[in-house]
Amino acid sequence: MLTQNEYFDGKVKSIGFAASEGKASVGVMEAGEYEFGTSCHEIMKVISGSLTVVLPGTDAEIVFHPGETFEVDGGQSFKVKITEASSYLCLYGE
Repeated sequence: MLTQNEYFDGKVKSIGFAASEGKASVGVMEAGEYEFGTSCHEIMKVISGSLTVVLPGTDAEIVFHPGETFEVDGGQSFKVKITEASSYLCLYGE
């Protein structure tokens, strides 16, 4: 079953689905700055564009390009800065 999600006044949209790896979503973000909270462990993979990310517990901005991933534990938040429309795949853990 597919689920649609929309955040930040429609600037971030995703479709959730059941992948072979478990619960997942694929989405697109317009240029902007966003802060996301996690309820479980997440693995984010950049599909197109790039994501400049500030991971929990740091102030460092790390740029992730297509094919690259980063992970965030549950109960955390992370910041994302995007200069062009970008897409991602998110895999959700326990």
